Amino acid sequence: MTTSDLREELDCSICLDLYKDPVSLKCGHNFCWDCIVTVLDTQEGSSHYSCPECRKEYTKRPLLEKNRKLCNIVERFRSAHREETEVSCTYCDPPVPATKSCLHCEASCCKKHLSNHSKSADHILIEPTTSFKDRKCSTHKEILKYYCTEDRACICMSCWVAGDHKGHQVELLNEASEKKKEKLKDVTEKLNSERQKTEKRIQNLENHRTQEKGKAADVIGRVTELFRDIRKQLDGVEKRILTEASRQEEQILLKVSDLIRQLETQKDELTRKGNEVEDLHKITDPLTVLKKEMISDDIIPGSGDTNSDVRDAGCLDEGMISQMLHRGLLHFTDSLIDLKIKRQFPVMEKSDISLDINTANYYIIVSQNLKSATYTDKPETRPDVPERFICRQVINTRSFSSGRHYWEVDVSGAEEWLIGVASQSIERKIDGSESYIGYNVKSWGLTQRGKLYAKHKNSTIYLGSISSLKTVGIYLDYDAGRLSFYQQCDPIRHLHTFTATFTEPLYAAFYVFKDSTIRII
Repeated sequence: MTTSDLREELDCSICLDLYKDPVSLKCGHNFCWDCIVTVLDTQEGSSHYSCPECRKEYTKRPLLEKNRKLCNIVERFRSAHREETEVSCTYCDPPVPATKSCLHCEASCCKKHLSNHSKSADHILIEPTTSFKDRKCSTHKEILKYYCTEDRACICMSCWVAGDHKGHQVELLNEASEKKKEKLKDVTEKLNSERQKTEKRIQNLENHRTQEKGKAADVIGRVTELFRDIRKQLDGVEKRILTEASRQEEQILLKVSDLIRQLETQKDELTRKGNEVEDLHKITDPLTVLKKEMISDDIIPGSGDTNSDVRDAGCLDEGMISQMLHRGLLHFTDSLIDLKIKRQFPVMEKSDISLDINTANYYIIVSQNLKSATYTDKPETRPDVPERFICRQVINTRSFSSGRHYWEVDVSGAEEWLIGVASQSIERKIDGSESYIGYNVKSWGLTQRGKLYAKHKNSTIYLGSISSLKTVGIYLDYDAGRLSFYQQCDPIRHLHTFTATFTEPLYAAFYVFKDSTIRII
């Protein structure tokens, strides 16, 4: 591993510098003690703490364990690095740290030797360095003393007098450096301002993440409770129906058992009498046969209808059970709305969308119920009113200026289609991008022309190819500034969401291509 690679491994991910008093979290990541304490302090008000590296969450403030092995490694690296970068006095043996370097002599001096060093102006002293070549002109090998403002280069005297920078405007290095530092103050202020804005954006996103996690947890909890209520009600309906079916079954079985007992008794009596008759047949003495009492026909029960017993026992009343099921489910359907409201899921009914024939282009036929628009190659005879579109578009009659609204559009009758919403002030008398849905700042659209796209301000967002898209659901939350499109199938699929600050009333808008029909469901 190279020194630079090792250095990266020993840098704290928060301050981006070598670890100072490194500590570890349970997830295994290391940070400077002061850095992680500062981060955890900022998370104090939230419901949880998290590792800045892997985002692992802790319900309680995590304990910080000092990483002694890493601490030793960092200290050794720091010592080695210090030895590598330390400049020694040229004249001392053994080496002694230098305090200044002379560009003229290309030598470094400790305090002792510096006191004896030449004080001549040619001997320019700088902070200790070993890179003297960087301080001299590569062409003339002279000390760089000036800054050429035209070429933005550090130059020597010969460069200015007779070299490539002859006659150029120059400044002393110190003066040029101070001017640059002054300019850098403005840059620093701008950078600090941008950094603060970036930090604010990060904080906003962190807050948004926390809020959305809370919202998701709340929604999940309410959905769970709603389905628990639904199951409870359905279990009640099921229990009542099963109880009735069991009651009928028990009643029928008791009756059947009673009838079977009666018939078993009757069968035994018939068997006994049958045996007596058979015994009489076996007697050969006529006198004895004749003296035996004759079995009267009236004591022999008639066989009757074999199906009458089943009718007497009765049958399961499936009609009654079906009626109970029907009434129970109807009651459940009625109470389902109350259950959703109880769990704070408002019932989102479809908005009443009716096409405004006064806005319909001449090549659009609007149905009598104002729910469908169809292309026609024979223009309709209509008055030229200000509301009417010159392009093949039509909008609905009622505008939306607040609240939440939802409607569905059947696009199965169109190979190509363009639908969305438009502001009241959208251009209507130009057949071009100024008036097309999604091609300007006044409208937002979803279109399918071979592939699926979302459009706004004439910018296109590719959403893929969905050949099975037959019905599109559109949800507008005006106050929240959200417009969402959904594929209405099982399951429902989110297609795209626009976010904006709506300032004008909005209308449901439709563009009708040739040989196409779109219909509001």
